[in-house]
Amino acid sequence: MANVFRRLWESPVGIRTTHFWGPVANWGIVLAGLIDIKKDPEMVSGSMTTAMCLYSGLFMRFAWMVRPRNYLLLTCHAANETVQLYHLQRKVRYEMNKKKAEEQGHAVTP
Repeated sequence: MANVFRRLWESPVGIRTTHFWGPVANWGIVLAGLIDIKKDPEMVSGSMTTAMCLYSGLFMRFAWMVRPRNYLLLTCHAANETVQLYHLQRKVRYEMNKKKAEEQGHAVTP
């Protein structure tokens, strides 16, 4: 057990580096996105969600290209990209249905 902890401690991507703590902190963004799934799509900001998709896409590339490769960061941003793309499609569908309903004179339901 001590040997495993020592290897984790001395690793170039171990627990005493930003290669570890940066992704750990970024999981908070993923958790916030998962919590927002229960909210109405009208509450989703299209511009912010698009920015989050671009942010995660760029950092997935960074995590893949940096040496040593940061698989924890890559996984975190892949998860965030998935959550944000889900929110973006919810927003787009809501706006399309809203436009259709307004043209037909109906109320919009999220």
